[in-house]
Amino acid sequence: MSTNVRPETMERITTPELAKAFIDEQVAEVRAQVGDKKVLLALSGGVDSSVVAALLIKAIGKQLVCVHVNHGLMRKGESENVIEVFGKELDANLVYIDATDRFLNLLAGVDEPEKKRKIIGNEFIEVFNEEAKKLEGIAFLAQGTIYPDILESDGVKAHHNVGGLPEDMKLELVEPVKLLYKDEVRVVGEALGLPHAMVYRQPFPGPGLGVRCLGAITRDRLHALREADAILREEFDNCGLAEKVWQYFIAIPDVKSVGVRDGKRYEGWPAIIRAVNTKDAMTATIEEIPYPILHKITDRITHEVEGINRVLLDLTPKPIGTIEWE
Repeated sequence: MSTNVRPETMERITTPELAKAFIDEQVAEVRAQVGDKKVLLALSGGVDSSVVAALLIKAIGKQLVCVHVNHGLMRKGESENVIEVFGKELDANLVYIDATDRFLNLLAGVDEPEKKRKIIGNEFIEVFNEEAKKLEGIAFLAQGTIYPDILESDGVKAHHNVGGLPEDMKLELVEPVKLLYKDEVRVVGEALGLPHAMVYRQPFPGPGLGVRCLGAITRDRLHALREADAILREEFDNCGLAEKVWQYFIAIPDVKSVGVRDGKRYEGWPAIIRAVNTKDAMTATIEEIPYPILHKITDRITHEVEGINRVLLDLTPKPIGTIEWE
């Protein structure tokens, strides 16, 4: 499928059988395109890059080099999950880089959202390039481009793909899922045997928790955000909301208020719950969360997470509010 236009005759992939036929076709195409050369992939742990990785491992095995950069702004357990699934279970040729200190040191004291995004995006490319230069015989770059990316390719999603590779690396692109919609990518991922939680992972911005730890990022507030977000996700899983709500997360502003713990007054941050439903991310509606669930989440976050003493619920649809706070 060398073209960037989805043929009108192409059936929507909705069943394991259709997914298997697609996988077989792509495996053959990738092998023909790549031959005995090596392919480089930035593996974020997101749905698209994970499905591309699993598909290419099936097609070319160790000829695929996956590079996972942990920028220190991942959600709890995500990098560990990538190592477990790809490094151990799928026996991928995986390069793992923990660049947490590098990113957080650069971000220290930076509170301007656009500047934060630029630092994270540029440093990611920098780290990825350094690793790419160490590798021998790379001729191709694989990307998790999907069809909506092509339809929207007006620069809106530029940060999703690794741009700015070194000039001396003239790499041809391998984009096996570029004609698929997100729901199809998920069906293909399940057919490839990826864990359900990975395939149905909710959208996560490139800058990660960097745009949810509002204002200048500090390590203690980032840690509190990661823990509170993990509690929210766990409780949504337990009560069945996880599959019904398109995106849900915690944001923590750089604001403190007085609370009481163990009979003493102390200052802490508020955790803001954002839970929205959308078809296309252009508009979003607010999901109604039953009060008993909200009370349980609040109780757990305020008792289990150091530094948080209030839990708030964001009731703003889009438009007026964007989905992310920054």
